[in-house]
Amino acid sequence: MVASIALPRLMRVGAGASRLLPEVLGQLGLSRPFVVTDPYLAGSGRVEALTERLNGAGTRATVFADTVPDPTVASVEAALAALKAGDFDCVVGFGGGSPMDTAKAVAVLARHGGHMRDYKAPRQQDEPGLPIVAIPTTAGTGSEATRFTIVTDETSDEKMLCIGLAYLPVAALVDYELTLTKPKRLTADTGIDALTHAIEAYVSRKSNLFSDGLALQAMKLIAPNLRRVWTDPGDRAAREAMMLGATQAGIAFSNASVALVHGMSRPIGAHFHVAHGLSNAMLLPAVTSFSVPAAIDRYAACARAIGVAKPEADDRSAAAALVAELEALNDDLDVPGPKEYGIDPARWEALLPTMAAQALASGSPANNPVEPSADEIVALYRRVWAG
Repeated sequence: MVASIALPRLMRVGAGASRLLPEVLGQLGLSRPFVVTDPYLAGSGRVEALTERLNGAGTRATVFADTVPDPTVASVEAALAALKAGDFDCVVGFGGGSPMDTAKAVAVLARHGGHMRDYKAPRQQDEPGLPIVAIPTTAGTGSEATRFTIVTDETSDEKMLCIGLAYLPVAALVDYELTLTKPKRLTADTGIDALTHAIEAYVSRKSNLFSDGLALQAMKLIAPNLRRVWTDPGDRAAREAMMLGATQAGIAFSNASVALVHGMSRPIGAHFHVAHGLSNAMLLPAVTSFSVPAAIDRYAACARAIGVAKPEADDRSAAAALVAELEALNDDLDVPGPKEYGIDPARWEALLPTMAAQALASGSPANNPVEPSADEIVALYRRVWAG
């Protein structure tokens, strides 16, 4: 079987990489950037530093800073209106997953028109939109190197997964120094998100030799450093490892797939406004435990990469050690369950059939080592609620 691999054309990785934006735009023949970011980054001085550097190189940028967490159709349309008011030849996504997802959506809509719902999976949008340059400020989503974007339809509370080469940035500037001031909760949630990407890419039915190598390397970088950055946010070596691991995990799942955790996570975020990384963290131990019997060897390899099982350990005990470590990691990083988070129990129970149907409709559960039924997904949601 031939693996289909897609990567950004250019990547700059390391301390200060974000400062190379003018140079990278020049290499790509781009000169009129539309910068998509969020209110926090706009107020922190980081966006100003970015635009000043562009101005110093003779490139004028327009900034849209009104993205929202878990971008909605309305927020994407607002960004699109701002873009259409000017003359731009590229879109720069500067921030976490939400600004980058917004940038990707706007880049496609600006060139191809229509509505966001027109682009939801299973549609494959490979014909390019405006070129996208991604500068991540969190070590988690890997969106700087993926061919996906996610936008919430607020009329139906559905997180729409959109797929295709059109969403793959042409360039990614991966600068771990941008993560040094991340708060603890965001550090934990985005870190577990990245770990989930790596594990799901490795156990996915669409895994391949290319994605496997990156997924395992990402686990080796993320696992020993996630508790370190939680304890000491200024640990530069650990921050650098987390940032590189998150990007490698993003490349891995973009060239394989995510699976059941992500399929079940998106409805939680859409209906209850739980941050994506946190909803992944809530689900990861239980979904892993459910899936292990169908791919014991694969989950055992994850345990060895993470460092919780010795090379000589048998697969069954190694896989069990992985589940135990994921549970311990949630405890150590104060990950709440849905009940502890404050979700209304009656609404949770009432929405379970809808969430299960939405999870299956996304297609991600079909990539899991064992493809669950709707009833099994409902049972998993209840298990996660019970803790």
